Order: sequence, then structure tokens, then C-alpha cells
Amino acid sequence: MSHVPVDALFTPLGIAVLTVSDTRGFDEDGSGDLLVKHLSESGHSLVERRIVPDDIYQVRAVVSEWIARTDIHAILVNGGTGFTNRDTTPEALIPLFDKAIEGYGELFRHYSLKTIGTATIQSRAVAGVANRTMMFAMPGSPKACALAWDKIIALQLDSRTRPCNFAAMVLPSATLCSGRHKASSFNEVERL
Repeated sequence: MSHVPVDALFTPLGIAVLTVSDTRGFDEDGSGDLLVKHLSESGHSLVERRIVPDDIYQVRAVVSEWIARTDIHAILVNGGTGFTNRDTTPEALIPLFDKAIEGYGELFRHYSLKTIGTATIQSRAVAGVANRTMMFAMPGSPKACALAWDKIIALQLDSRTRPCNFAAMVLPSATLCSGRHKASSFNEVERL
């Protein structure tokens, strides 16, 4: 089980939030609002927030722009993860991944099984890393966003979480997972 040592130092990350929706604007974007609130309360910084239609190429264009930036360490994408013809967020993101994080979708569905039952199989929550930027896609409901943030993402973007966290992958000076490598940073591990 993950834990946060009391003496560990927190390192804030720059995070972007993307809402994928054909119907929502900023006034109706409760999921985007929730993610911004949670990441800010956790000590991270919102770098940018956008809403784009359910269009594979518009989603991919925004995310591609963001992963090229050095001030964005993580991207939270909500919406477009279902099975309708317009739900194409996984198809937009997966080709951009340098590495997929299969465990994220598995864990998200495990936690959501407790609240929505077998309907959880209709969630195509995906995550990956590209250009040292973490990407987490989740369903567009506020409850799903809260579940993803509270149970998975907040811990993995917290540099204090042990034994491992993803902050070490996105911050050049971050300490890697304790006890797993002799290197003190991600750059040193790449050289091993």
C-alpha cells in the first residue's frame, strides 16, 4: 500500500486539464472544475485548461501541444472514454504514448466496480507517458473524476508517495522509487 512519509518534501507539478465534450462549456464543466479544485488543493499548479469537442484530431492536437511544453508535467483528460461513436479519447491518446500505464485503467475499473457495478467495463480509462509528461484519461462525470484523482492520480503525482510515484519520471531532480535503483534521478536510471 502507498504511503507518504511525514518528513518527505512535496514538489508541485504543472498540470493541464482537458475536457472532451460536444455539449459542455466552462459554465457547465463540473468535471473540469473538480479536477482544477483537487489539483490546486493538493499543491499543484494549473498551467492551462481547455474544452474541445469529441474529435480525435482536436484532442490529439491539444495534447500534442501540451506534451511538447516543459512547464506541463501531467495532463488530466476527462470525457470521451465510453463506447459511443463520438467517444475517441483513447484513440486520440494511445498513439502519443511512449509507454502505456495499463495498471491505471485496471485500477480505475477496480475502484469503480464498487460504485457502478459491471457498468465499469464500459469505461476505457487510459494513461501513459510521452516526452516525460504523464497523461491520465477518465470518464467525464464528476464522480469518475473524483474517483480517479482521489484513489490513483493524486498519490502518483505526489513526490512524497512511497514506494513509488510518477513525479520521479517527470521531474529531472526527483528521487526515484525508494529501494529500487541506485540512481538518484530519472536521468541517471536512463543511463544505467
